[in-house]
Amino acid sequence: MTHEHYLQAWQESQELAEAMQPLIGRLYRQQGIEITVYGRPLQNASTIDILKAHRVVRRHEGQPLPIQHSFPLLRALCELAPSAAEIDLGKLAVGYWRDHVDEAGIADYLKAKLAPALGQGALPAPTDVVLYGFGRIGRLLARLLIERTGAANALRLRAIVVRGGREGDLEKRASLLRRDSVHGPFNGSIEVDSERSAIIANGTFIQVIYANSPADIDYTAYGIHDALIVDNTGVWRDEAGLSEHLKARGAAKVLLTAPGKGEMKNVVFGVNHEVIGPDDRIISAASCTTNAITPVLKVMQDKYGIVHGHVETVHSYTNDQNLIDNYHKGERRGRSAALNMVMTSTGAAKAVAKALPALKGKLTGNAIRVPTPNVSLAIINLSLEQSTDRESLNAYLQQASLSSSLHRQIDFSASTELVSSDMVGSRFAGIVDSQATIAEDDHCVLYVWYDNEFGYSCQVVRVMEKMAGVVRQDLPA
Repeated sequence: MTHEHYLQAWQESQELAEAMQPLIGRLYRQQGIEITVYGRPLQNASTIDILKAHRVVRRHEGQPLPIQHSFPLLRALCELAPSAAEIDLGKLAVGYWRDHVDEAGIADYLKAKLAPALGQGALPAPTDVVLYGFGRIGRLLARLLIERTGAANALRLRAIVVRGGREGDLEKRASLLRRDSVHGPFNGSIEVDSERSAIIANGTFIQVIYANSPADIDYTAYGIHDALIVDNTGVWRDEAGLSEHLKARGAAKVLLTAPGKGEMKNVVFGVNHEVIGPDDRIISAASCTTNAITPVLKVMQDKYGIVHGHVETVHSYTNDQNLIDNYHKGERRGRSAALNMVMTSTGAAKAVAKALPALKGKLTGNAIRVPTPNVSLAIINLSLEQSTDRESLNAYLQQASLSSSLHRQIDFSASTELVSSDMVGSRFAGIVDSQATIAEDDHCVLYVWYDNEFGYSCQVVRVMEKMAGVVRQDLPA
C-alpha cells in the first residue's frame, strides 16, 4: 500500500468513528445501554479512543477489528432499541463476521443475541444520590455520575455535603471539580450559582450543603428523597457511626467508600455484590486495594486453589500522609510522602476474606507508600494447590479478562513498556501485567496495577447501582 492508501483508510475509519459517537450517546442516555469493545467503554469516547478500542481486539483475536465491521451492527442495534444492558459491540461484530459475508443477516443475529434486553418496558425511576465529602473520591464519583446524565440514568447526583461555608468556598469546590492535577480537566462546563449555593455541571444542578453532622441535615428541604448517601470522609467506619446519616430526613441508604468495621458487608463488585439485599441500608465498598486484588484472587482460587499467599502493595501516597516531615499519629506516616518510600500496614489482605471467605486466614500483606500521586501495584505471591506455568497462567488470566463474569474488573496487558502513568483513568479494578508474571510448579507471582482513585471509583458506582436496584444485562452472554 502507498502512503495515500494508508491515509485514505485512516480517514475512512475516523469518519465512521465520528458517526458512531451520537449513536453511542443516544443509546446510553435514552436506553441505558453501555457500549463496549472487548471491555473498553465507548460512551463519551473520542474518535481516536474508539479506534484504539477496536485495535485492542488484536490482543485476543490475533487481528484488529475493522470499524467497518462494527458500525453496521451499531446502526442496526439502535433500531432494535434494547434497554438496561452493557453490550460488547466488539464481541458481537467478531461473532457475526466469523459466519457471514455481508450485512443481510445482522438484524436477525442481533435479535437472537440481545433478546434479554429487548422489550423490557419502562426504566426504573432514578435514585437521588448525595456525596457526603468532596475529596479525591468524591470528586471522581461526581465526574462519573455527571457523565451518565440522561433519561435512562439510574443515579441522579443531587447534592454534596461539606464542612465550611467560608467566603469563596463554593468557587474553590467548583474549581477542584473543574481541574484535576492527575485526571485532567473536567469534560464539560461548570458554573457556580452563589445565591442558591449550587454547582451546575453539564446541566446537573448540584446542591452544596454545609453541615458538621449528618443528622442535622434535612434533605427533603432541597427536594431530595430516599437518597443514597455516599460517605467519602472515612470519619465513620462502623454501623453505629454511619447510622447517623439515616437520621437525616430524606436519607434511605448509606455506602461507605472505605473498609467497613465489624459485621458490615464489605462488597467488591463482581465478586460478592449479590450479598446486597433490598433491605440493606449500610454497605461498605471496601478499599481500592481490596477491589484490585480480590477479582484476580477469585479466578486463581477457582482454577488453581490457593494454599496461602502474601500481597505487597506499592501504593501511591495519599492525603493522609504529610507532605513534609511532621507529627502523625501513624507509624512512619509522619515522614515526607514526596521524598520517601514509606513502609506501612494494609488491611487489604485480611479484608479479601470478607468478600471471598475461601481465603480467610490464607493471606498476609504489607504496603510501601511511594512518591507518585496515583496508580498503585499489588505484587501477589501465591502457593497453589495445582501446578502451572507462565504461559498457561497468562492465557487463563487473559481469558478471564475477556469472557469471565469478572471481565469488567480484570484487565490484561501484554505490553513490555507498561508503566504506572499508563493506567491513569483505567475503569478496571485491576490490570494484570502479564510480562511480569512468574510461575513455576505450584508457585506464582502476579503483578496487578490499579488506578487507586478512578478504577476504585468505577467499582463504587457499580455498587451504588446495585443498591439502587439496577439490573443490567451483560451481553452477548
